[in-house]
Amino acid sequence: MVSSSHEAAHRIFQDRPELLAPVFGILGVPLPRKAAVEVLTPDATEIRPVERRVDSVLRVRPPDGEGFLLAIEAQGRRDPDKAVSWAYYLSFLTAKHGCQALLLVVCQDKTTADWAAGPFPLGPEGWTALTVHPLVLGPGNVPVITDREEAARDLTLATFSALTHGRARDVGEILEALALALGAADPDSVAYYSELLEVGLGATPAREIWRKLMPRTYFPGRGTLIEQTWREGEAEGRAKGEAEGRAKERAMMVLRVLENRGIPTLSATRDRVTACTDLETLGRWLDRAFVVDTAEEIFGRETPRG
Repeated sequence: MVSSSHEAAHRIFQDRPELLAPVFGILGVPLPRKAAVEVLTPDATEIRPVERRVDSVLRVRPPDGEGFLLAIEAQGRRDPDKAVSWAYYLSFLTAKHGCQALLLVVCQDKTTADWAAGPFPLGPEGWTALTVHPLVLGPGNVPVITDREEAARDLTLATFSALTHGRARDVGEILEALALALGAADPDSVAYYSELLEVGLGATPAREIWRKLMPRTYFPGRGTLIEQTWREGEAEGRAKGEAEGRAKERAMMVLRVLENRGIPTLSATRDRVTACTDLETLGRWLDRAFVVDTAEEIFGRETPRG
């Protein structure tokens, strides 16, 4: 089952592709200047019974030249089967899109990051037919940002640093620096980064620290602080108007996720989302909004209510 921390570790690259510049600097890989970044479908399925899906896929296009694909995988533990899957992803993406591909593995613990660096030789004993060399980001090479001014200069990298070092002893200093930096940021940035961190830190002591630093964070449907408050409020019989306000807020989040992913949304789809007042239904639509290829797929097989 995909966890919230797994989702956040790679989703930030889709939502904030400017993170690639400092990250490639960390990895020592050249990134073309002024390159355009396009989010591609992560589906790598060829035969229906065998479904394969990369966490995130980006196309990096320089102003001139071919560019390359970047497959991003969030990895939480050692997995002996991953080398074969990663080799498949790279080969499939190269064949499908007609350009070369790189693999970037994001880890939140050093043991997994050391393992993920490989290399992974594939082939029968005595002969290596193929070797997979992933690029790896983890606690060992992602900078620890505990300075408020440094965090303010690059909120995306500072947030990624907090996600990566979420289990470190000095995570409180990292989170405090980011919270102070967000204090001077625009409202949209505050909402996005605070929500992403509350989701990405998962059920860890770091999330409790973050909740105290940023008590107004919310991310409907993901078990965050404000959602828990909503549930308590429902149990106490909150007023109808407040319930309608929660539904409206959740509907706006569904549309916002689709917009951030660059998925076109028809007016009929927007109308159906905003007209819905059922929180559980909106929660399902929100979960689907993170993975669908078209806006209409968020509805699944549900029949519109008249």
